[in-house]
Formats: sequence, C-alpha cells, structure tokens
Amino acid sequence: MRLIWLAAALAVAVPAHAQELNDMAKMMESFGGGGLKGKKLKEAIEKAATEPLGSDKNPVRADGPPGERAYLARLRCSDGTAPTFARRGNIGPGIYGYIVDLYEVNCSGTISEVRMDMYHLHVENQPVAGFTIVADGEVPPST
Repeated sequence: MRLIWLAAALAVAVPAHAQELNDMAKMMESFGGGGLKGKKLKEAIEKAATEPLGSDKNPVRADGPPGERAYLARLRCSDGTAPTFARRGNIGPGIYGYIVDLYEVNCSGTISEVRMDMYHLHVENQPVAGFTIVADGEVPPST
C-alpha cells in the first residue's frame, strides 16, 4: 500500500511540462530521433556555442513549446519594443538529434528567422543576433 501511495505522490510531483518533454522525447525515440544525451550532448552544445545563436548549427535550446514562446517574448528589437513572432513549422532534425522549429520574428517589418530546439530543460539567457533580451521572469507568460 505504501508503494502505491509513493508512486502516486511521485506522479503528482513531476511538473506537467517535464512530463510533456518526456513524452515528446519518447515519441522522438520511436521515430529513431531520440537525440543526443550525456557526454555527446554536452560536446555538441560546446561546439554549437561557436556558431550564431538561433542558426541551424546552434538552435536556441528551450523547455518545450512554452519555453520557445517565453524566450521569444523576452526578445527586444533595437528600438526596445517586443517583436511579433510566428512558428513556421518544424524543419527536421537538428544538430542535437531532435526536431527543430523555425520561427519568423518581426521587428517593424524586418523579419529574422530563429531556429529553436524545444527538447531541452533549458532557459536561454542570450539573445539571438540583432536583439536584446530581458531577464527570465520579467515578462508575463501571456505576452
């Protein structure tokens, strides 16, 4: 009986977004795209850091779809305003072995493409080229 209670308590303790990521990772594995893990992932992240953030060779790592939107909501155009953005779809597997999403980010008619990999428990604090970024937690999730 105690084991059942413990299992139920652990199930409730897992944050919903972490469970979503776990489910997405399992789905990716079923398609043969489980992504890099451990030392290989760490090495790939270090190598990617030499490339422009948001590019094919260094997609922004995010914590699921909400993490992608939260990152984009924190970006600021050169005039300090928040850009608009729209997901254009996935563009296939990226350097970490997971599907990469392409976003168009619009600053007063100037469009930038930002590639994002949502299969990471990571909050990116660096802006993509041409933008600044506000600190995590400074932007309400609804923006």
